[in-house]
Amino acid sequence: MSQPALHVQIQKLAETVGVPLYRKVGRELALTVEGEKLAAFAREIEERTVEFLDELATGSSRQRVVLCAGEGAFLYLLGPTIRAFTKKEATALELMTADVTGTIDAVRSGTAHIGVLSLETQPPDLTAELMTEVPHMIVFPKNHRLSKRRNLALADLDEEALIVPPQGRPLRTTIEQRFTEAGSRLRVAVEASGWEVMLHFVSLGVGAAIVNGCCKLPRGLRGIPLKELPKVRYQILSRRGAPLRHGARVLRTMLIERRVVKSWE
Repeated sequence: MSQPALHVQIQKLAETVGVPLYRKVGRELALTVEGEKLAAFAREIEERTVEFLDELATGSSRQRVVLCAGEGAFLYLLGPTIRAFTKKEATALELMTADVTGTIDAVRSGTAHIGVLSLETQPPDLTAELMTEVPHMIVFPKNHRLSKRRNLALADLDEEALIVPPQGRPLRTTIEQRFTEAGSRLRVAVEASGWEVMLHFVSLGVGAAIVNGCCKLPRGLRGIPLKELPKVRYQILSRRGAPLRHGARVLRTMLIERRVVKSWE
């Protein structure tokens, strides 16, 4: 279908439902809130139609579940649940990786049935359920002078070379605020994105890193919990008002029931 023909079809659909479905953003087009809702509704109807026709023709359906999360969640949190789900359920499981904004958009649009992400403020059009809370930890090489300590305060990290997220990231902002409150000076050795890269820099002796407590530590490193930093709250997102299919409900239940093992234990 050509682009002009597609615009005509969308315009007719917008006239039928009585609301604009997209808007111009610079030179590009973006769905309106109503357009996003209609697209999500259409995907839901399409899935239900395919399932219904499959059941009529074969007695079973090609039901699938799409789970969207960030790389860190897939690496350190979701693996056991994914393995258990694929062994237990006949429902096909599809995985998507995205950042916080991308995960929210995927669930909101119906592209993903469930999203998992660390989130403090719940979007009003989505349902959020707490999956787990994960403490932060400071990671040192095992031969570091502080690595033998069982507990550390931010005051102990005054002028310690640290590997931290870039400016503007939520964790970086929290670290800066808490260091200021503790009267400690934050010395940034490296700015890095992604837990694996940060831990790699620790292994190279560049500095210590503050990461999520669920991260699996490479050999030669030790993590110590930092109680002065707030825990990371991982939420399970789904679209408000859209009933989850059987497979998605089972996956959500399994995610809630799973247990996080801390890396320093």
